[in-house]
Amino acid sequence: MKFGIGQPMRRHEDLRLITGRGCYTDDVILPRMTHAFVLRSPVAHAHIKRIDAAAARRMPEVLFVATGEDVRADGLGDVPCTVPLVNRDGTSRHDTPRPVLALGKVRHVGQPVALVVAETLTAARDAAEAIDVEYDPLPAITEAKDAISPGAPQLFDHISSNIVFDWDNDMGDAKATDAAFSRAARVVTLELVNNRVVVNSMEPRNAIADFDPASGRSTLYTATQGPHFVRDPLAEAVLKIPKDMLRLITPNVGGAFGMKAFVYPEQALVVWASRKLVRTVKWQEDRSEGFVSDNQGRDHSTRAELALDENGRFLGLRVSILANLGAYLSPFGCFIPTRSTDLVSGLYSIGAIHINVKGVCTNTVPVCAYRGAGRPEAAYLLERLVDAAARELGMSPDAIRRINFVPPSAMPYTSATKLLLDSGEFEEVMDRCMAAAEWSSFPERRTRSERYDRLRGIGMATYTERCGGGFPETASIEFKDERIELVMGNQEYGTGLVTSYKQLVSDQLGVDPDRVDVIMGDTDRTPSGLSGGSRALAVAGAALYEAGRTIIGKGT
Repeated sequence: MKFGIGQPMRRHEDLRLITGRGCYTDDVILPRMTHAFVLRSPVAHAHIKRIDAAAARRMPEVLFVATGEDVRADGLGDVPCTVPLVNRDGTSRHDTPRPVLALGKVRHVGQPVALVVAETLTAARDAAEAIDVEYDPLPAITEAKDAISPGAPQLFDHISSNIVFDWDNDMGDAKATDAAFSRAARVVTLELVNNRVVVNSMEPRNAIADFDPASGRSTLYTATQGPHFVRDPLAEAVLKIPKDMLRLITPNVGGAFGMKAFVYPEQALVVWASRKLVRTVKWQEDRSEGFVSDNQGRDHSTRAELALDENGRFLGLRVSILANLGAYLSPFGCFIPTRSTDLVSGLYSIGAIHINVKGVCTNTVPVCAYRGAGRPEAAYLLERLVDAAARELGMSPDAIRRINFVPPSAMPYTSATKLLLDSGEFEEVMDRCMAAAEWSSFPERRTRSERYDRLRGIGMATYTERCGGGFPETASIEFKDERIELVMGNQEYGTGLVTSYKQLVSDQLGVDPDRVDVIMGDTDRTPSGLSGGSRALAVAGAALYEAGRTIIGKGT
């Protein structure tokens, strides 16, 4: 099969996009379109004493100006954190109510304070500058360790010491871990900082809302990683309308990286304003706004201890993570630093593991899923610790790994964190990598480099790739004239899904991929789904394959 699985083929997405024939949200043009601008807080922490928007409302071309009081009066809800979590004492994690416009207090630079809608973006910007906001500044904290120190400023009155949750990995065993450390010949300790990351996708965030008064339905165009995943909480939790009264369409997406998977205040604001004005309302973020309003990534401080016997075998692992959540719990804010902890055993046999994670509020932009969503953090922690242990024991990096890898004879293997490894020949893979890297001759290459005042290094690391989990996916195959439509619930945003799905169906059904169209990004047309967590092809692709099998079954 010319275009079957395993055959090289050009990406079907790219030509249209690189020749300017794509359609991103910013390219959508609707009748009677107005433009929104969000006034943001210039301070990290303050009480809002007064907002005077009278002058802004009188300015030419201004149609609508709103503050947090207006939003609350209309009954809009807060942006929710969708993940429950139980603290180690059995209580539930705290909520951090996140209004779509600040109400009484701002907690980070860039927090939305007011919304202006005008006939032009220039008019909206000018009016926003005319809004007089009087702030009463408060002390601000940006580091998690400072947030839990005695006397630190409190972001929320109901959250003591700014600790939103204090969680133990219920898959681990604290007593067994203590016992392992008590008999250890050596304990290696490491403190790590996994720094905060600004996502900065090529396409900034955006939202265009249109309202049909006859049906009472709104349509929202916005970049997402799965339209249902954003539409449902946006409608039900924030806008307080039935989800079928909001249609969400996602055009082409210019990068997402986890950042565009969830609900944002601006999406709610444009839908709300559109319903009030009965006009189309467009908001397009600029690059500077993105740095202070897009969900960010990482920001963990970790202390890890590894207990070893006299031969360098791992006995126990103890981990304490301090996660900077930002000013508010994002939709997946508590999921990222906790869910990945079952991966900290990696590919190694470690008898006992205990992990504690404290999630802390600071006066910074909220943190959420970003590229790997906890998995890189776990690998970074473990592999740095293993290398530190090798150095302290005078062992080579491969030698300490060799004696601690889970052997093939132990498969399937359940780790101390209850992670199931179903297969793997880790030592053989390491040997093949070392041979490909010419590991044994590296000292000679380093010596040659030093003659030219050049530094050369070599290292190794392992990684547990957990993928294919999470939410259900649905796929359908529809025949229309001489075309075949694949209707998918997840979203393409640069990862090549369109090509992958076409190749899968081409191989299975024996059709030319040029006859195949992939339909995504419309809650009225597509089923639920999500692209993220390295799961799209594994789960949605499997659903598509099952749809193909059904078609074949009907034809035989």
